[in-house]
Amino acid sequence: MPSPLVHTKKHRASGRVTLSDVARAAGVSPSTVSRALRGERAVDPALIERVTAVSDLLGYVPDPAARALASQRSDHVGILIPLLSNALFVDLLDAAQNTFRAAGYQTLMGVTHYNPSEEEQLLREQLLHRPAGLLVTGLDHNPATRQLMARSQVPCVHLMDLPASDGEALYCVGFRQTDAGAAMTRHLLGSGRRRIAFAAAQLDPRVMQRLYGWRHALQEAGAFDPTLGVLNPAPSSLALGGVMFEQIMQQRPAVDAIFFCNDDLAQGALMAALRMGVSVPQQVAIAGFNDLTGSDQMLPTLTTVRTPRARIGQAAADMLLSLMRGEEPEAPQLDLGFEIVQRQSA
Repeated sequence: MPSPLVHTKKHRASGRVTLSDVARAAGVSPSTVSRALRGERAVDPALIERVTAVSDLLGYVPDPAARALASQRSDHVGILIPLLSNALFVDLLDAAQNTFRAAGYQTLMGVTHYNPSEEEQLLREQLLHRPAGLLVTGLDHNPATRQLMARSQVPCVHLMDLPASDGEALYCVGFRQTDAGAAMTRHLLGSGRRRIAFAAAQLDPRVMQRLYGWRHALQEAGAFDPTLGVLNPAPSSLALGGVMFEQIMQQRPAVDAIFFCNDDLAQGALMAALRMGVSVPQQVAIAGFNDLTGSDQMLPTLTTVRTPRARIGQAAADMLLSLMRGEEPEAPQLDLGFEIVQRQSA
């Protein structure tokens, strides 16, 4: 058997140490190296140890694209999400990854920063690795991205959104953002509020759908005032929520409720209210969206829309696994709904 210390030439074209190089140095077949490095239970632990030692010595790094090409089956899925700084997407990603790992798949994540061009580029890069499937946030993609998805023929499930029409040929798991925005607005109307502002940041398509729901509910009630929509394209944060609250209270003193598009904004507003001596909910009610960590610990506790992020991540992963197996899901579009959480702030 050749010694693990045998020097091995790198692949001429790429300069990389190949699977065959490791196999030659370890005195086993390339398929055995592949199985050993995956840690398959059927491989002798001593053999795994030897192959791993040779691999480390030679500096071998697996090439996922080459492996997918050779096997015609990738062992990873691509996931595109807008942000990692928002707990909303962290919860979703964690649930999806756990589901994929249990099924033997790894995840290749891309963060789009709500930028359609960045999303397109990330998708191009992920498709080079021949993923077994894709999870993509939202339905708002530029034409080039849509074309890439269609031409790749890689199974794809969309997260968080549902199409306006059930007839659209898309696989989706989420809830109707417009309905959620309308539901919270009606909740505030039901508590006697009439001058209800909508304060939004980031202004991604899902936020704008909540805005449409707010507007529709107020129009139904004959209470819509377009000046009560306060929109800021800056990233959502506690600090911005405090600033927006101060501006609303100074410029729109007749407001008796503020519906924030995300909980971090609403949490910042509650802190600003304490600093300013504004009584919540007696003087002005405050509501949020997503029921993020800490909302139930605010003073007063925050009334919000609870969204099923972890359930969406798991259900979308399950749907994608079915598609990758060539199975048709029971329903191509899964609506997991939302919940109004009544607390002290509204």
